[in-house]
Amino acid sequence: MNWKNSTLLSLLSVLLLTGCSRQNATTYEPEITQASSAETKLTFFGYKYEALNVAAIEDSLQSYMQQHNRVSITYESIKGTDYYEILEKRIDTHNGDDIFMVDQASMLELEKKGALADLSDLSTLDNFSDLVKHQMQANGPLNYVPTSISAFGLYCNEDLLKQHKQKIPENLDEFMKVCDYFKQKGITPIIANNDISLKTVALAKGLYPIYQQKDKDKLLQQFNSGEQDLAKALQPGFELVETMIEHGYVDCEEALKTEKTKDDLLLFAKGKQPFMLSGAWAAPRLRDLQPEFTFSIHPYPILEDGSALVINIDTRISVNADSPHVKEAKEFVEYLTQKDVLWKFVNSQSSFSPLKDEQLADDIAIQSLGPYLTNGRSVIGADDTLIYPIWNLTRSSTQQLLQHEDSETVTKDLQKQLTQIREDAYHESND
Repeated sequence: MNWKNSTLLSLLSVLLLTGCSRQNATTYEPEITQASSAETKLTFFGYKYEALNVAAIEDSLQSYMQQHNRVSITYESIKGTDYYEILEKRIDTHNGDDIFMVDQASMLELEKKGALADLSDLSTLDNFSDLVKHQMQANGPLNYVPTSISAFGLYCNEDLLKQHKQKIPENLDEFMKVCDYFKQKGITPIIANNDISLKTVALAKGLYPIYQQKDKDKLLQQFNSGEQDLAKALQPGFELVETMIEHGYVDCEEALKTEKTKDDLLLFAKGKQPFMLSGAWAAPRLRDLQPEFTFSIHPYPILEDGSALVINIDTRISVNADSPHVKEAKEFVEYLTQKDVLWKFVNSQSSFSPLKDEQLADDIAIQSLGPYLTNGRSVIGADDTLIYPIWNLTRSSTQQLLQHEDSETVTKDLQKQLTQIREDAYHESND
């Protein structure tokens, strides 16, 4: 089966409806003969737009439609945070796609609206690891399945470090010393973006002690009830980020306008700075920029006794509860989460498999991350046990820090937001 780009007319329709620039939208649809003969036409909306990812999705769609010639599936992707705004608008106006990608924050909102179909009867659920199943079932109905476990890491320019006789840091003391060294040489050591870089540092530092406890889930539930203060737990993370900023390890003005896994990669590829904080899945994109140095990706060296890895149960797939084709959409999602099919997608993202094998993608740059998934030194950035959209909230918090708010003020602001979310949840449950 051959694929082609959507016609200009269909693309323009999407762009006019959503207000997105043409560069941010990509649409792939089956050949006209396949689409016209199909009895069921499904639409799949996502935020994966990179060539490797889209090729993996395309292969999955092709294989599925070859086996189910009465079904046609069109995949459309929107790049960046615009995706979630458009997803919400489509759902609110009853124009939602049959299948779509969600994250923890959007899932919490769509759950309230009853927009997510129950996926608890999928035959592939037992293939997922215990960690992933625990997350999927953390807050009631099972309404998404993940297609990867993503990781966040410290990108290291190994050639630049060797040139300066510095080594890859393995704990907080070593990290601060090497950053101080480069700062003294007139080099800002860390490239950070305006989203995932510093918030994952704060989450790792703040939540690591919680994840070391045997009663971790109980403690997370106490954050939900307000018995324990989540903002206070995160304060050591905010303080570490504040220290990094005060020491000049990050260019705040630059970071605030640096888009994740795009602008930061362009800056790092120049080879003038030793470190970058970003998603490990961006390694293929960095390699495509043909940097003239060797790089590797490592867990965050932000603990006194070593490093911690931030992970997310990621690229979540949900089915629209209001779709006229819920049954067919669920059948495709079930197919997508079969081991062999899923592995192609995981490997294209330089990520971990969410299945029991916990297989790590082949990318050589991320191999040092592998042991941290099972050695007890990982933190889930957007834990489903929490009722808060913590991924979005900490993004705002670290942006405040980049604007030179102090960590105490940032912590108090987060406390207010968390209190409001709890109050809203209480009122909704009693309406």
